Amino acid sequence: MPSFDIISEFDNHEVKNAVDQASKEVTTRFDFKGSNSSFELTDDKLTMISESTFQLQQMFSVVCSKLSRRGIDVGCMEVGEAKGSGKLMRQEITLKQGLDSQLAKKIVKLIKDKKLKVQASIQGDKVRVTGKKRDDLQEVIQMLRDEKLEMPLQYDNFRD
Repeated sequence: MPSFDIISEFDNHEVKNAVDQASKEVTTRFDFKGSNSSFELTDDKLTMISESTFQLQQMFSVVCSKLSRRGIDVGCMEVGEAKGSGKLMRQEITLKQGLDSQLAKKIVKLIKDKKLKVQASIQGDKVRVTGKKRDDLQEVIQMLRDEKLEMPLQYDNFRD
């Protein structure tokens, strides 16, 4: 019986490479000369440190372009507010992976509302979709791509 998994993940190594590239670009750019602008990456949090909110916005656009070039959807980022401490400003970006329970339930409900001949079940941080025909599964994938969900989705483990 054909099946596939709906997941929301990214490659941590690619994120690290993109942040390294962004950091290198920020250190060489003229508008950042003499500023203490830097990126700090820990697990699923990226912290941008600079002297002004304008520079933080510039750093954010640089890191977004580097992430998108490396194949990471910027929709997985949750941007926090810029906070000042002394003469430096900090802004945290949370990188979200996995489907939370609300989004998984929403996906299952969307699939059931379409009344396709498939079954969707939540398995941890992913949703498994099974059906009798490959065409039905491809129709589910197309339907989910057309929907505008808050997290980027990938379709993995497609089996016949």
